[in-house]
Amino acid sequence: MAERKPIESWLTDMDGVLMHEGIPVPGADAFIARLRDSGKPFLVLTNNSIYTPRDLHARLQRIGLDVPVGNIWTSALATAQFLDDQRPGGSAYVIGEAGLTTALHDIGYVLTDADPDYVVLGETRTYSFEALTKAIRLINAGARFIATNPDETGPSAEGALPATGSVAALITKATGREPYFVGKPNSLMMRAGLNVIGAHSETSAMIGDRMDTDVLAGLEAGMETFLVLTGLTRPDEIDRYPFRPSRVVDSIADLTELI
Repeated sequence: MAERKPIESWLTDMDGVLMHEGIPVPGADAFIARLRDSGKPFLVLTNNSIYTPRDLHARLQRIGLDVPVGNIWTSALATAQFLDDQRPGGSAYVIGEAGLTTALHDIGYVLTDADPDYVVLGETRTYSFEALTKAIRLINAGARFIATNPDETGPSAEGALPATGSVAALITKATGREPYFVGKPNSLMMRAGLNVIGAHSETSAMIGDRMDTDVLAGLEAGMETFLVLTGLTRPDEIDRYPFRPSRVVDSIADLTELI
């Protein structure tokens, strides 16, 4: 295997890497500080489309992680960019929160339930039967089906919560139409993020806690990949996958010296 070029830019997942259930992972603050001091391009990524980058900046800052707004990349932003590229100035019926609706407003999309170009499904804690019924009928009438990410469940203090992928499956069952998922493991989200910071895949690294999303997306985008064991993937699960990360480490604290 050809030796990779030195890492000049970093992408890292948020939940399970920098924080876990609202608590910072030990060493995450030093990693972010080292990144900022180095001047190297970096992004903190999340498949969660609920929050705007400004919301996430504030949430991270409260737990001691100072990530600038411009260094946060969400599946909502990636979805908005994708739609802007595909059909500029279009319209969408949206099921989601402020992170998604704000991103679509910012690209000039009209949010409507009157013959929209797209039905866009994102994360929300208030899925309603009425909204899902409306989405199903609009898709049956010809609207294209987009979802921010395929995550089937999300974490909470009480246990797993149904997430975008699970709700998308319900809509698919009712319509026979599969959505196009923009977020991880779609490497589109990674490549779009690299473009935002002016980085190149051959000199970039992706840090994540999930083999099936973070590592896979980084691998398919052509990046070096690091799996941390502070999140969902356990050491005994790694060999079940037909692909491997470039390196497995206990936590993000083990990567600070590489910056």
